Amino acid sequence: MAAPRIHHPEALQPGQTVALPPAASRHVQVLRLQPGDALTLFGDPLHGGEWRATVTAMGRQTVTVQVGEHVAIEREPARAVHLAVGMPANERMDWLVEKATELGVASIQPLVTARSVLRLSGERADKKVAHWQAVAVAACEQCGGNRVPPVHPVRAFADWLAQAAADVALPGAFLSLAAGARPLHDWPLDAAACRVVLGPEGGFTDAEEAALRAAGWQPVSLGARVLRTETAALTALAVLTVGAHGHG
Repeated sequence: MAAPRIHHPEALQPGQTVALPPAASRHVQVLRLQPGDALTLFGDPLHGGEWRATVTAMGRQTVTVQVGEHVAIEREPARAVHLAVGMPANERMDWLVEKATELGVASIQPLVTARSVLRLSGERADKKVAHWQAVAVAACEQCGGNRVPPVHPVRAFADWLAQAAADVALPGAFLSLAAGARPLHDWPLDAAACRVVLGPEGGFTDAEEAALRAAGWQPVSLGARVLRTETAALTALAVLTVGAHGHG
């Protein structure tokens, strides 16, 4: 049986004894691991890859482990795809974050657009983002990803676009049903990283699409069918990462 994968977002060293963060400690306790049991730590921002580790002590609220060998393995796509999305309502955003993480998304930017059903701000938005970040961590623990994609704070579409437009070095495309949008698989993309943005239920307004075009974003299409936001996001990720998987 494979050792459980536990997220530990700090730099580690062989032989080091560390206390796991609260969420990781709770996870280990739920798994009913005992001293001497093996686990795998991932999320090291300095070394990447994975660390072999062994549980050394189980407290009521804390778990201590000894760090062992570092394994320099990565399971991320060779192309980093940064996703911005008009948040779908209900539980669909949870599902989108989970599955996008499994597909290897590089980052997720939740947006509030003109047609958004889900509108978040303030403390409620912060709590949702923290929840989605935890969903991404759990997805990495399950799928083998060693780099958890950041879920950025919720942004209003206009504010986000004004900042995103300044990053001209990173190619950007938006999903559109408008005539003239080229198929996504025909997007001439040689870059190792790119950005894709899509609207919520109902899509972007004409004004939002015009603003994206004016900022240099390319309109692309996934075909004649109208896909739900979460389906479209995952389809776009799959198209852009197929054949672009590599290991470090």
